[in-house]
Amino acid sequence: MIKETSIKSTLFVVGLALGTQVMAMPSAQMLSYTCAGCHGTNGASNGPATPSLAGLSKDYLVEAMQAYKNDERSPTIMNRIAKGYNDKEFELMGEFFSEQEVHSIGKQSYDNAKAKAGKKLHKKYCSSCHSEGGTVTDDEAGLLAGNAALFMKYSLVDFHDGSRDMPKKMKKKIKKMLKRDAKAFDKLVNYYSKGE
Repeated sequence: MIKETSIKSTLFVVGLALGTQVMAMPSAQMLSYTCAGCHGTNGASNGPATPSLAGLSKDYLVEAMQAYKNDERSPTIMNRIAKGYNDKEFELMGEFFSEQEVHSIGKQSYDNAKAKAGKKLHKKYCSSCHSEGGTVTDDEAGLLAGNAALFMKYSLVDFHDGSRDMPKKMKKKIKKMLKRDAKAFDKLVNYYSKGE
């Protein structure tokens, strides 16, 4: 009887250990697979309205996911998706995507005259935070150049109509820019689509 109880106890402990293994935190790569359907393999998107995640800074990605989870960014499908993850999983995703090579969408159509005007606008109003033409990802301001054109367009509109928060400095600069040029967003999107 004692021997039988001992075997049952051992099996129970082994069962708990296996259960713990099954419930263990998924790896960063496994978590990234859940993003691939929209953001591409390893975060390299080629969709017209979905941003690439590859090469973005870990802090930027974690803050973005937390903002979606807390409904601090305009409501998209991301708000619902982000609620399914915890902060540790956001950290793992951020680490994984930050280690990938920066991905730019190639061959996006753009108007060269608008892109040229957009370059001037970028230099005047955006370059203090989005350095090197918006190609740098570790300045915590996200990737602009080579990102999906529709994503850029929607993001600028979200910032402008207040459905997405922006720093005071950015708000002031956008207001000033649009006062001087009502078509500034279109020119910027053409410049970023060119991916210089």
